[in-house]
Amino acid sequence: MNNVMRLVLVVMLSVILGSVSNAAAVETSGLDLDRLPEWEVNTRSLGGTLLLSDSPEMVVNDGILYQDKVVGTVRLFFYHVNASRDVKKMAVLLENKGKQTAHVTVSKATLGGPGNFWIKVGKETQTAYFSGQQAYRLSIPPGGVVPLSASLSETAIVPNMLIHGIYDFEADHPLTATVMMLPVTEDSVQFSRTATVLPPDEYHLRGTFAEANRQIAPVRDYDPTADGAAGITLADNAIDPYLKGIDATDGSEVLNYGNYGVVYQVLLPSKKGGKIAYYLAPMGGSYAGAIGINHPEVTWSPVSTPRDRLYFGDTRKKDLAFLGTYESGDPLSFTFSPPGASNLPIKIVILPQ
Repeated sequence: MNNVMRLVLVVMLSVILGSVSNAAAVETSGLDLDRLPEWEVNTRSLGGTLLLSDSPEMVVNDGILYQDKVVGTVRLFFYHVNASRDVKKMAVLLENKGKQTAHVTVSKATLGGPGNFWIKVGKETQTAYFSGQQAYRLSIPPGGVVPLSASLSETAIVPNMLIHGIYDFEADHPLTATVMMLPVTEDSVQFSRTATVLPPDEYHLRGTFAEANRQIAPVRDYDPTADGAAGITLADNAIDPYLKGIDATDGSEVLNYGNYGVVYQVLLPSKKGGKIAYYLAPMGGSYAGAIGINHPEVTWSPVSTPRDRLYFGDTRKKDLAFLGTYESGDPLSFTFSPPGASNLPIKIVILPQ
């Protein structure tokens, strides 16, 4: 084949593949993730309130799992297992104790499970959350109580099954949100009138947290011609701090171990000069989730992490999930959130190609 023919084939291949590749092409076997240089970033809050309901995780008795008053932009993240011997259901109620009708816009309504394989439920829930949902609206009159999700209240949970939900909504007036586990035959509104708050378990992973949305932005653009392999660590409580909040049911200060329910926008600016491959590395153990990829040419977002099996991370600090190879200089960011049932922290790995 002469040089002209080779050049024509290279140009044709470049047009077909574009600036993005979804197939791994970078050697990673020699990477030492513990010694990978940390790419310096700035962190800022993008606002929002997080209601986290994960304690008690194993629910033996009927009652209120979490409750607080909210207004504005809210994310509810709940994760509970029916640890009783009977079939149960969950309900999330919104009560308007004010004097004006409250309007609620639900932008994402993601319900995972019920299921016995908890890490599978966590992965499926996060994948569905990043895939997007059709929005709906609720109107709650003064003194009114409505379920945030009718389908949730109609879902039976047999013993040892996990139910997991992530709901993003906005309320224009203050509302009391109540998360409950109750007998499958009970009316949720009637049950709520006499229900008591269940005590947290030893991990006390519940509460109300400001700064539900977080932006990670590098201090400088990555240069693939000059910078080597680097990493961005998320949800480790050292480089990336855990959220501090209040358990509104008892007033105690709480820490969101793992930053569950926090949604990160990870900006990845780079200088032109070649291609860059990105990976997600689980650093804390078994991990199964998904990540959103924001790039003009990407149509295959979200990406399962990992894609080739249900979970990874048992081979600690060696497993990697490929997130794509991109032309440097292209606009790129990842949307990340710690998935339920998985271990943290994680590291975004940046490799010049």
